[in-house]
Amino acid sequence: MNLTIITGRLTKDPDLRFIASSGMAVCKFTLAVDKDLSKDKKAEFTAQGKQTCDFIPVIVFGKMAEACAQYLAKGRMTAVNGRINTGNYTKEDGTKVYTTDVMASKVEFLEWGEKKEKKEETGDDVFIPVYDDDDIPF
Repeated sequence: MNLTIITGRLTKDPDLRFIASSGMAVCKFTLAVDKDLSKDKKAEFTAQGKQTCDFIPVIVFGKMAEACAQYLAKGRMTAVNGRINTGNYTKEDGTKVYTTDVMASKVEFLEWGEKKEKKEETGDDVFIPVYDDDDIPF
């Protein structure tokens, strides 16, 4: 049985394209999925410059691909249910490249909303931290 479920954060905004012959939407994105490491092991890996997460490429088709492109953005937590797909191809220089992707059958937006347009910093949206909890009425 080929079934995988992963949860992670998008490493960059999704890439939406359409297949020329059929017009079907194809969305590709990569999830950073934390490795199951203890707190000490994670600190050790970080100190040694080793990765504490895996970067899993995901491919989505159809209406779900369009929804992913519309609502997902870099850093958003996402869950994917799908299957592992492996393949290979030969580059122009003759080297063989092996690929592994998750072909998504279901994508859940754990953090979502309309993508915000990038705007210049005007100072209007400045975050002011609250340091004194005694003034909070609840």
